[in-house]
Amino acid sequence: QVQLVESGGGLVQAGGSLRLSCAASRRTFFMYAMGWFRQAPGKEREFVGAINWSDGSTNIADSVKGRFTISKDNAKITIYLQMNSLKPEDTADYYCATRLRTSAQAMGDPNLVDYWGKGTLVTVSS
Repeated sequence: QVQLVESGGGLVQAGGSLRLSCAASRRTFFMYAMGWFRQAPGKEREFVGAINWSDGSTNIADSVKGRFTISKDNAKITIYLQMNSLKPEDTADYYCATRLRTSAQAMGDPNLVDYWGKGTLVTVSS
């Protein structure tokens, strides 16, 4: 079992920035990557981005590319989601996730995720 704990959510004005963190309880041999999904009220959960533990390469959704970046700290088994130029439509619960035996480039389907965090709410006011 792997526990994922998010932190860093909150209220921010449009155009502002926020950084989310996700700490894993352990890193298994088959945990190649970790990533982020989000779910806005009344909408389906969508992929935001993911990062590979081995080389730090990332896969970022087109909807946030250029505004969001993902980084990692291997020693802390923690990934970060830096969100800049936030828009009201970025308001959502943000979930950390990992899918075993899967790289960041293939981690886009929320139905195939093995472990989820409980989520952290990001609210962007206009």
